[in-house]
Order: sequence, then C-alpha cells, then structure tokens
Amino acid sequence: MSVTRPSPSSSAIEAERLRLFISSITDYAIYTLSPEGIVTSWNAGAQRFKGYREDEILGQHFSRFYSAEDRAAGRPARALAAARDTGRFEDEGWRVRKDGTRFWASVVLDPIRDHDGVLLGYAKITRDITDRRREQEALHASEERFRLLVQGVTDYAIYMLSPEGLVTNWNEGARRIKGYDSDDVVGTHFERFYTEEDRAAGLPMYALATARREGRFEREGWRVRKDGSRFWAHVVIDPITDSMGGLMGYAKVTRDVTERRAAEEALARTKEALFQSQKLESIGQLTGGLAHDFNNLLNVISNGLDILRNTGDRAIRVKTIDSMARAASRGAALTQQLLTFARQQPFQPERVRVNRVIDSFEAVLRRAVKSSMQLELQLTPGLPEIMADVPQLESAVLNLVVNARDAIGDTGTIVIASSLRSEPEGGALPAGNYVCLSVRDNGCGMPPEVMARAVEPFFTTKEVGKGTGLGLSQVYGTVQQAKGELRIASQPGQGTDITLLFPALPAASDGDGGCHHEAAEKVLLVDDQFDVLDITAQLFSSLGYEVLSANNGTEALDILQRTPDLRILFSDVVMPGITGVELAKAARQLRPEMKIILSSGYMAAALSEQKEDLAQFDFIGKPYRLSDIIKKLR
Repeated sequence: MSVTRPSPSSSAIEAERLRLFISSITDYAIYTLSPEGIVTSWNAGAQRFKGYREDEILGQHFSRFYSAEDRAAGRPARALAAARDTGRFEDEGWRVRKDGTRFWASVVLDPIRDHDGVLLGYAKITRDITDRRREQEALHASEERFRLLVQGVTDYAIYMLSPEGLVTNWNEGARRIKGYDSDDVVGTHFERFYTEEDRAAGLPMYALATARREGRFEREGWRVRKDGSRFWAHVVIDPITDSMGGLMGYAKVTRDVTERRAAEEALARTKEALFQSQKLESIGQLTGGLAHDFNNLLNVISNGLDILRNTGDRAIRVKTIDSMARAASRGAALTQQLLTFARQQPFQPERVRVNRVIDSFEAVLRRAVKSSMQLELQLTPGLPEIMADVPQLESAVLNLVVNARDAIGDTGTIVIASSLRSEPEGGALPAGNYVCLSVRDNGCGMPPEVMARAVEPFFTTKEVGKGTGLGLSQVYGTVQQAKGELRIASQPGQGTDITLLFPALPAASDGDGGCHHEAAEKVLLVDDQFDVLDITAQLFSSLGYEVLSANNGTEALDILQRTPDLRILFSDVVMPGITGVELAKAARQLRPEMKIILSSGYMAAALSEQKEDLAQFDFIGKPYRLSDIIKKLR
C-alpha cells in the first residue's frame, strides 16, 4: 500500500524561492533581526561586506557592526526604535567588519509585523558605498579648494550670476576692485556696476545674451565702483550649463586695467611726440635750402617794387607784376607744403598714389639735398593705390633722403623710384602685389653689423648732436602700420638701397583716383566771403557738379527746402547768423542721406566749443585744394 505525501503549498514554494534569492545576493547585505536586535538570518552579501560566516553571527546582536563610539552613543538602539515607531529608518555611517576595518554604509531598517501588527523583527539592508563617499569627499575637497582659491584671488573680480543676472556669490577681488562687500551685492542685479549710459543702452543684458548665444562675451569699458568712481575694466562672461544644456547661470571675471589703458595712451602720446619731433628735426634739415629759396623769391619781389617805383612803361610794369605774382605763388606753395607736413594730426590712413605724394612733395625733398647733389625721380606710371597716412609717408621719404644725403658727402646721386612687385607664396609677406618705393644712393654704404641694427630706435652712426637715431625706426613704424615691409640692401663703398613695400589695393572704380558722380548732381555751397564762394564754385563746376550757392545760412536753408534733389552741402563753419554747424544739423534733418562737408580757416581742434557737433560731419580745413575736395567726396 503506497502512502501519498501532501504537496507543499504555493506560498511555501514562493517563500523558499525568495529565501534562496536573498541568500545568493552579494552586492547587498540583507539579513533579519529579532525585535531585540539579534541576527536571525544572513546572506552572501552580508558575509562579503562584513566578513562573518552565518554560523559565526547568527544569535549575535547587530550592534557589533557599529563602531565603539556609536555603540557608546546608543545609536543601534535608536535605529531600532526609529524603525519601530516611524515604519522605516535610513542612515549612512561607519560600520565595522570582522577584521576591525571600517566601511561607509548606507543602511535601511524596516520593521516586520504580523497581520495583527505585532512586531516580529526587522529586515535590514546594508550597502557598502565607501567608494562613492570617497568620490564625494574628493569632489567636495576640490570644490572647497577652488572656492578658497577664487575667494583668495584679489587681482580679479570673480563671481557668479543667475540666468537673470543676479549676483550669487562674491570674491575678495570683487570687493577690492568694486568696493562692495558680499552683503551689499549678493541678490542684486549686476547692471549696478555699469555706467548710466551703458545701462540706458541695454549693454548688461546684451552681454548676457551674447554670452548665451556665442558661448562667451569679452569686452572692455567703463565700470562704476561703490563710491561712484570709474575704472576701465576687461570683462569676460561665460555661460554655465548643465549636462542637458540648460542654462544654470554665468561666470563673470572682471579685471581693472585702468593703469594698462593709461600706459597705452601715454605710449601713443609718446609715439606721436616722437613722430612730431622727428618731423621738426627733418624740417631743421631744410632750413638752409629754404632760406636760399625765399631769399631768391624776396629778391624778385623787392627788385620788382623798385622797378614799379621808377618806371612808367606799362609793358615793363605788367611784366614785373607777373614776375612778382609768380614769386609770391611759389613762396605760398612752399609754405603750405611745410605747414601741411609739420602740423600735428592723428594717424589717418587713406587710399593714396605713391607717385602723386612724391610729385607734390618734390619741392621739399629737393631742399633737403645739397645743390652739388643730383636728386632723380624714377616713378613708374599707373601704379595701384596703397593705404597710408600721407604726412607719415612724406616724413618717411624725407628721412630716407636726408640719410642718403648724409651718406654721400659733397657730390653724388640720390634716386627715388617706384615700381610694382609680386611677392610669392611662403615669403615674409603674404603673397600678392606690392607697390615699392625706394630711395637709393651711391654713398658710403653700410657694413652688415650696422645694417642689422639700422632700424633700432636711437641707434645712429652720426656724430653726437647730428641725429637722434629715430629716423629709420620711424620709417620702419610707418611701413609696419601699412602692413608692409622695409628692406635694406647695402655694401660698404657701394651705396644703400632702402625699399618700402606697401600692399597694392584693388583698383578703384575710378582709375584716376577721383570720385564718381552723376553729371547733373547738385551741390549747395555756403560761405559769407564772396571770393571764397566764387573760387569754390569753380572747383566744383570743374568736377561736373551743378552748383547752387548761398552767402549765408538763412539763404541756404531756403534753397535746401525748395531743392529736393540736392546731394551735397559744402558750408563754411563760422558765419554770422546761422552757423555752418546749425545749418548742417538742419540739413541732416531735411535730407538724412545728404553728404555734408564743413570747412573753416580754423583747424577742427581750435573749434573746441563745437567739437562734438563737428564730429558728426566731414571737415576740411582752409585753404583746401581740388584733391582735398575729391578725397572728402570719395
């Protein structure tokens, strides 16, 4: 007779499966405790973390896993009580292995109750998170070091902004540079550091928008300290984003560069002063020749006066007057060239033709050499334009001619030549066409050691008191500003050839260097001096313009209002009644597209009270020539 055993219930099977599953887990210590805290079960993970075998730990109190100081503080009992009373206990802290070593544990303790709510014990899950804690501590230490580093920086204002531009922290450099304590600014908008005009222009929010859009904002400008004083700041703003690209805020670094800016401005003023002194030195080189020229001109005029005083012959008187007029014209032209060369003005590069510069300056250059020397011009026609500042270019050529004169002695030849050269790829200059301007002589030449130092400031081989050593360095600076190059070829006893290479500009639409205009384009000329108005009208007429003229501002306004197709206004500044500036402003309101040129016998710098107004328009000083007008119209 066989006996049939009852099959285990499904709940018993599930319970056994769960036990086997928990027992096999190795990444978590999962075990149970009695209501008193006695270990009643143990899994593989618990053995791996804590080092105890099941037979060693069952029946032991779980407090043995705590450090001595935690046991003394009653933390095991508080953990059981918290789980019993609140339904769950979570904690992190040091736990102790069998071998006495410690690990950082994440602990969860849940009470186990029957259907009637009676406490049966506790389920405890422990995880070893020592590595994660070390990483967190390392990150925290790194952040703290960085915070202390940033906080300790005093030369830079380094602080954070919210996405809206509110200051969220403040370092010592920010306090020192801007004058605010942390309590003064944290939580306020960073626009408070900007000037009123920059705030009105929306620059603070533009800076944030640019940083967000382009990944960085960098600029220099005036900023305002707590005491209201201003400083020149170099500012960098970088956006800070999370891993998903969301904007968390901005990092802002500000540096006070007021001293650097002042030094740069002082250096610029020094360079300008050196340039002016170099021009004056060059003019000093011309005094002998100029005195000779003016003595000749004065001789013509004084003798002519004697003739006019002593003769009644009409033909002789007319011929004498013509000679005197020519002498006066030559003197005026020479004086004007010197004044143009010597006057102080800012660096103003423009499109110029080298040959025209040399032609117009030839009279001054010839005065720089002795009468026993030959000065030859070998200018290649049809050369492209270059970008250069005319006074600086004239000064450079004059310096080279004076140096050549001093190298020759009493007799010899100086040649000023112009040509076009193509520079290949891979050279010192970018490949392309260059206009070459050279000054060569057949003088004593230079040995290699002198040639190597020729462009050094204050280096000179002349006698003490005969030169500053700034001439060639100024020439070098001029050609460098034009993105060109200075080349020296010389051998002792065979002369020197110094060549300036300037990048050739693409051909302008007008090959003659003039300006294009429609045949019937109208210009309004305004001047209270009838003779000036008449000659200016002739100049514009020669350029093909239809000329309308007015002798005062009131008359000019009337013409402006009834002549809608006027394209150009050319007006004197100083006039009775409506001034040229007032007229120009009214014209700008009536015709925003109109070209407006103001002119005066006073230099722009002398019209200080109208300086800001004049800056809105083109300005040309009197006396002006046809070429000056063409440049402004262009």
